[in-house]
Amino acid sequence: MGAARDLRGAARHAAYAAGQAAVVAHVAAHELGAAAYAIKAARAAEPRGGSDAAGRRECRWQRDQLPEAIRELVLDDQRLRNDICWSVFDC
Repeated sequence: MGAARDLRGAARHAAYAAGQAAVVAHVAAHELGAAAYAIKAARAAEPRGGSDAAGRRECRWQRDQLPEAIRELVLDDQRLRNDICWSVFDC
């Protein structure tokens, strides 16, 4: 996570996504952090005017990857915590 601090834009969000993915092993509440930062990275990497669409595409792609066995659990968690995750799960 420290490596992300000096970065900006998409690179910073991607570094935070990696950090969040690593910390979920010891703090389960971080499980949405990696997904949220990846969506923010997709938005930041897109040229002006396309960032919202890029974020929605990334969000939908992530959801398409969810195994059926946990899909509803993850989607419910996203709905419950969307506000604290920059509302990135509105896709």
